[in-house]
Amino acid sequence: MSELSLVHEITKLKQERNAVILAHNYQRPEVQDIADFVGDSLGLSMQAAGTDADVIVFCGVYFMAETAKILSPGKTVLIPDSNAGCPLAQMITVDDVRVLKQRHPEARTLCYVNTTAAVKAECDLCCTSANAVAVIESLPQDDRPLIFVPDKYLAGYAARQTGREIIAGGGYCPSHVKILAEDILRLKAAHPRARVVVHPECTPEVQALADTIASTEGMCRDVKRSDAAEFIIGTEAGMVYRLRKENPGKTFFPASGLALCPNMKRCTVEKVRGALANNQYEVDVPEHIIEKARKSLAYMMSLTAPAGGVRLAAVTSPVNLSSPGI
Repeated sequence: MSELSLVHEITKLKQERNAVILAHNYQRPEVQDIADFVGDSLGLSMQAAGTDADVIVFCGVYFMAETAKILSPGKTVLIPDSNAGCPLAQMITVDDVRVLKQRHPEARTLCYVNTTAAVKAECDLCCTSANAVAVIESLPQDDRPLIFVPDKYLAGYAARQTGREIIAGGGYCPSHVKILAEDILRLKAAHPRARVVVHPECTPEVQALADTIASTEGMCRDVKRSDAAEFIIGTEAGMVYRLRKENPGKTFFPASGLALCPNMKRCTVEKVRGALANNQYEVDVPEHIIEKARKSLAYMMSLTAPAGGVRLAAVTSPVNLSSPGI
């Protein structure tokens, strides 16, 4: 089947099933092109929750589809490839969190959105790379320690920005650690006027060379408002497609061609068609996990919500940070 025929069939199936297609910024270009929304994981889930769609097709990795189900429990959530996992999310388990809580019984537990639904359910709070600093800064300035899992580099960035002592997990993104300081320095030597924009999942050595450290959506905003004509982009290389598409007058250089997430590339246009045509693969999260995981998302979502998304009141009840265990 030709690509044009595939896109036509997807459009027809999407209308028949009242579906919405979400694509993460790291997805293949052709997958981004057929999506209704392209963005970061939480923003996409919130946008989908704000629609009247009956079906969500999440072109991303598994924890992202789980988050969409948490925020839209009444909708059918499909992932085009059920083997599209996230190595970073798999670096922390519920048992790992429980061990950390036993070692630090007075601590608040903060998890990165790049975690499974079960880990979110075990933690007090959740954050994204975009709002980790804001979430931490908004917490009471008391003596309670803060556990942050699983990404040690995002935790380190947040600690430096907030001055808070953080007990960090040992996880990391295998794609982002492939970006080396030498890569940035080499590109900067070749393009001295280029602005360096990197993700906080990068190593501290790479972060130290950046003009801006930002989430994927933060990168989009930084690039749009910048007067620079050239940019070195330190994140998964798929991000460059969206940046080029939205900023045709500017030039972008991936920091490393090795920074590719194979799981993000598992999704194809053909698999999107298969998901809609055959209702594969449906993502289900147990109700008791949904209820608990929503609570970890609640405080973060009360701070900000993306345009077109939903705010906390539409999702769950507010969080009282002074309550026991939080």
